[in-house]
Amino acid sequence: MGFAGLGAMGSGMCRRLADRGFEVRAFDTEADAVRSAGRYRGVEGAFDVKDLLAPVLVTMLPDGAAVRQVADALLPHLPPGALIIDTGSSAPADTLDLGRAAARFGVDVVDAPVSGSPATARDGGLTLMAAGDAGALDRAEPVLGALGRVHRVGPPGAGHALKALNNLLAAVNLAAAAEVMLTGRAFGLEPAVMLDVINTSTGRNHASQTKLPDHVLPGTFDSGFALGLMLKDIRIATALQAEAGGPAAFGTACRKLWEQARTGLPAEADNVEIVRWLEEVAGRELRASAT
Repeated sequence: MGFAGLGAMGSGMCRRLADRGFEVRAFDTEADAVRSAGRYRGVEGAFDVKDLLAPVLVTMLPDGAAVRQVADALLPHLPPGALIIDTGSSAPADTLDLGRAAARFGVDVVDAPVSGSPATARDGGLTLMAAGDAGALDRAEPVLGALGRVHRVGPPGAGHALKALNNLLAAVNLAAAAEVMLTGRAFGLEPAVMLDVINTSTGRNHASQTKLPDHVLPGTFDSGFALGLMLKDIRIATALQAEAGGPAAFGTACRKLWEQARTGLPAEADNVEIVRWLEEVAGRELRASAT
């Protein structure tokens, strides 16, 4: 199979597929990533995207535009009946456009975005939100099942919609948990003690159980998921909310908060660095109120 995208998640995923017996030809625009992947047993490095011609192509790329760039280079050359599996976070509209373009060449598309970490990508512990036609999903199942637990969530585009909405909820949880922790610290509470209590109480969530204790309290800020990518998913989700016409108060507030954090942090910031930014904002406000 072909595999495009060897970032924090993709590098582990292609190795996992090789471990499960798939012959993987892996491509990335970063030559060092290709060389690193090619040293792994069962993975062949590809320095040209056209070397990915295979019955199955898996992509783990930043957005739908990047997926489309790879697909457009390959679609005229893929064998009829080939399958493209987009495991990244694309906008549902981009996924539907790709599906229509691929159909003209007799190629099927499955959107199967993942939730997890670089560690779970490597050990096959991802959650996959698979969407598409039943026949294409059946063909994708062996590949997706090697990467983690597969949930069939609906028609084409539904997987990417669910991934964006999941990440919107995760972003709300992280920002809310950070605010709570900063408030508690102002009252003399130790962050570790707060988390111990919260994580055995009704306020617990993924941010309190994983992101804060593993990546914020140690001061590493290294969850492996960029703040810019989180903001992209938040914007996709809030666009879906606007299209649906339902309540979006939390989504709108979350998007505005993360947009402000994006302008106040380095371009390469990890998504958990929003906690650092909130701490800086709180400090500025405190200093301003004291003058």
